[in-house]
Amino acid sequence: MNIPTPVVFENARILDGTSAEGEHDRFVRVEGGRIAEVSDRPIAAAGARRVDLKGRTLMPGLIDCHVHVVATTADLGRNSRLPDALVAFGAADIMRGMLRRGFTTVRDLGGATQALVDALAQGLIGGPRLVICGKALSQTGGHSDLRGRYDNRPADDLADRLGSLGRLCDGLESVRQAARDELRKGARFIKIMANGGVASPTDPIHVLQFSRAEIEAIVEEARNAHTYVAAHLYTDEAIARAVACGVHSVEHANLIEAPTAALMKEKGAVACPTLVTYEMLAAEGASLGLPPDSVAKIDDVRIRSPRSLEILKEAGVPMAYGSDLLGPMHRHQSEEFVIRGRVLPAIDVIRSATVEAAALLGMSGEIGCVSVGAVADLIVVDGDPLADLSLLTGQGRHIPVIMQAGAFAKDEAFA
Repeated sequence: MNIPTPVVFENARILDGTSAEGEHDRFVRVEGGRIAEVSDRPIAAAGARRVDLKGRTLMPGLIDCHVHVVATTADLGRNSRLPDALVAFGAADIMRGMLRRGFTTVRDLGGATQALVDALAQGLIGGPRLVICGKALSQTGGHSDLRGRYDNRPADDLADRLGSLGRLCDGLESVRQAARDELRKGARFIKIMANGGVASPTDPIHVLQFSRAEIEAIVEEARNAHTYVAAHLYTDEAIARAVACGVHSVEHANLIEAPTAALMKEKGAVACPTLVTYEMLAAEGASLGLPPDSVAKIDDVRIRSPRSLEILKEAGVPMAYGSDLLGPMHRHQSEEFVIRGRVLPAIDVIRSATVEAAALLGMSGEIGCVSVGAVADLIVVDGDPLADLSLLTGQGRHIPVIMQAGAFAKDEAFA
């Protein structure tokens, strides 16, 4: 195993969301894959490589808490029928792109398997650290049921295909078995589809999915495994119902109202909005193969999305960064920064992809911060993201250095 050479970053402006303005003129020593020292004075380290940042911004590697790395096409029904090998190579390409944008950790919300986690860990492919839920759980006719009105194939026909984002289960025994099975296969948390969706053909946005008893049973199985349930949710009614049943991570939350946001705060729930995907689906979805039934549903959730951010902030609900993009639209992953920045203070947006995201992953102090003992996932940004969040976009154009666990994934350091 190659041990990365120690590195000292000098004259850095540290920005990780732990302070409103960041800290200037800092020195950071990286050794053994971790941050070994942070100082306001020069650091003596014999044999270390020294990188003078000259006031550039040093940030933690970015964290995206809602991705689908196996979604190689916008048509998820077609994606689920592709050969596993094509999906695996496509996922590898998607993840390489994520790392080039500065995302060193991502949370997959349906589809990715332990084999992809292991391929990354073994260095067979390059990409961000991958935290998975396995296949998302959906009721028959729910958001992971991609069969159309005339498709009568068995419900489990595609469940084991790599390109399938979810699996179907109905009834208390079935949902418990499915949750236990995903945990057995390596899931770090459980994802459920508890509301209608855009990409699925037969469920309008407003429909509730899974019974309360089914949701509570899945939550119990997750808690027994010392983890949590994340849920696909749009409407205020569905969010309130799911949070009351014990769901911890509310994905999307586009149509939330203030009383439900207050309930989330009371219950300690976290939101993971994903505004960029609706903007890109509206602009590109049809041309990329999104079925007409899905295209017709986009504005049902897109138009109200910015107001959801205001409501969640007013209630004090933590928000993690999410993109939720499909196929070629993954290239827009970083645009979520700019979209949120039209509504929220820049520091809040940065926190969503650093400290708040790390907390949702149960990895506070490990990632999402520039602190002694943390994993050395770091990026260098030319300029000040607090003044211009678009510096985090552009496929990493303004990010000359990307470090993952102490090793350079991108090294365009300056003289």
